[in-house]
Parts: sequence; C-alpha cells; structure tokens
Amino acid sequence: MSEVFALTDALGPARVIHVHNPALGLRGILVVDNVAAGPSIGGLRIAPDVSLGECARLARAMTLKNAAAGLAHGGGKSVLVADPKMPRASKEQLIRAFASALRGEQDYIFGPDMGTDETCMAWVKDEIGRSVGLPRELGGIPLDEIGATGWGLSHVVDVAARHIDLQLRGARVAIQGFGAVGRHAARFLASQGAIVVAVSDTGGTLHDPTGVDLGALIPLKQAGRPVCDCPGGRKLGRDEIVGIECDIWIPAARPDVVNEANVARLHTRLVVQGANIPFTVGAEKLLHERGVLVVPDFIANAGGVICAAMEYHGAAQAAAFAAIEEKLRANTRQVLDRVTQQKMLPRDAAMDLAVSRVKKAMATRRWGI
Repeated sequence: MSEVFALTDALGPARVIHVHNPALGLRGILVVDNVAAGPSIGGLRIAPDVSLGECARLARAMTLKNAAAGLAHGGGKSVLVADPKMPRASKEQLIRAFASALRGEQDYIFGPDMGTDETCMAWVKDEIGRSVGLPRELGGIPLDEIGATGWGLSHVVDVAARHIDLQLRGARVAIQGFGAVGRHAARFLASQGAIVVAVSDTGGTLHDPTGVDLGALIPLKQAGRPVCDCPGGRKLGRDEIVGIECDIWIPAARPDVVNEANVARLHTRLVVQGANIPFTVGAEKLLHERGVLVVPDFIANAGGVICAAMEYHGAAQAAAFAAIEEKLRANTRQVLDRVTQQKMLPRDAAMDLAVSRVKKAMATRRWGI
C-alpha cells in the first residue's frame, strides 16, 4: 500500500480496493480517486504488468480529465493483472467475477480501456448494471467503434496547430499505438488533409514519408494483424516511432513511453497526448525548453469519457460528438492562452484549470472528496 500512499494528497484517493480470487486467477485493483463532482467514471484496463501505482495515477488522470471536461463525475480506474489476449471465455469469467466483487461500489462506473471493449462492458452491465461504452444493442454509444477519443483528438490537434502557426493540411503525423484511439485519430486527421507518415503497435513501426495507406492499414488492424503486415513503407522496430521526424506526434499507447532517457530522439513541433500519462513530467519539461508544444493527456483525450458520460445520462451519439468538439476546442484554447499569457508549462496550466474545478466541487461536499 505504500505505493499509493505516496500519491495521496488533498484530492484523494478516496479509497483503494484489492480483489483477489486464486481459484480464478483473479488479481484486480480499483482506485476511486475523487467523487466530489459525482460518481467516478474510469476504464477497466487489462495488462500483465499493470500495478497499483499505475492504477492510482490513471485514476487521478480521470479526476482531472472529468473536471477539465466539466462533467458531473469524478475519477476512478480499475485494472486486472492478466493477459488481455486470453481466450474469450476466460476473459469473460474474469471480468464478470471482478465486476461482481465490486457490485457495492456505487461510486464507480466501469468503462472500456486497454484490453477491454464494448462486449466486456456488456458483461459488466449484466452483472451489476453499471457500465458505459456499451454496444448499440444495449442502448450504448460504442466508443471504440465510432472513435470518440480520436474525434476529440483531431479537434485538439487543429486548435493546437493553429496556436503554433502550423498548417494542418500537409502536416506530417506519427502515431504511437494504432489501436482504437490511434486509428480513428489517423482517420479524422487524414480527412482534414494531414499526412500520416508513421504508425506503430506492439509488433513494430510502419514508416512511409509519402503517407501510410490508411485504406489498407485500418481494415488490416481491425482484423487483428500488426501494422507491419501492411504493404508498402519501411518496417522498423516498435520503439523507432519515437525517432520519426514529423510535425505532430501522437502517443496512443502505454504510460511513460517517452521519458528523460529517450525524449531527445523526438523530432516534432507538436505533441497531443492520446494515451493517459504517456510522458514523464521531466520529458514534458525538456520538450517545453526546446519549444515543442505538448498538450496534456487529460485535456486532449477526454473525448471518450465525455461520450461515456453522455451515454450514461441518455444522450444520443450526435449530441455526444457535438459536445466533444465544443468542450475540447474551448478547453484547449483556454489552456494554450494561459500558457502564452503566463509563460507556463502546458501541464501546469491544465492542472490549474482542472484542480480549481475539483476543489470547487469539493467545497460543496460535507466530507470533501
């Protein structure tokens, strides 16, 4: 528990719950960070190396993200220590058992994340009736299918590019992590004239300076194949994506993929964080000193949780997309204006925005968080 106590502060976490069932091979953690604004929404992540510390950091990121987005929800996160590629029957048993163990935690609403999808959320709903990102057949707005997070990222990229006088049409984009977030971000940005020159997944990096063939790549990825199976372009190692020269670099993979040890390899003008906590704070500071603009995760990738919250309250897909566009463009402008006017780090400006909203919500509560 010392790992999470090191992250404890005035905002949270409110509680940490460990779930363990040796007979099922179940090892799970829930961190409810702060619910001053309302019940927490946060994804269920499955990974073999996920930890309590990572879960706590992700839960805090959700608190900040929901606050920055102006949602009546706090932040939380749940993780299962397991192989996300396990057989479907095993995954269903594990998720159902985990959800059932957390049946009484009314302050946490499950959503999809790495290793989980709409079907997984349907299993959770069947067990405890408390999840978002559901299949259409259950009245949901399937976040991964429609690309809610990628839609939001495309608008943040547009606002941020204008801020640094970068023309989006013709801008070269590299995307680390070509899953649900990355592929939709690529699709939306390409529709605005950007050129996706490199993408990566766990199997490697695909680089084509003239532009990756998204028409061939996206169906291939949807079929479960690695990006390097796509014809054309150069096939490189997974981590080579960091060194690809581009105008816009979008991390949409795991936490801390860019740190003080490899940040010097990054050659770009703009970073828009599609993943949660993808850079260390030190790496962001070094990029700021080099004049590279970094739009923080909880500002840039809030499209998914905005869509999820609106689904939970009965909104339609069109209304969710309109809200994502409006909220993320306004929040990005507000943060970047503060960066310019007060000479602040983008993350510091974003933190000021989000934390002030959390504290105002906490001031209305009898017990704070």
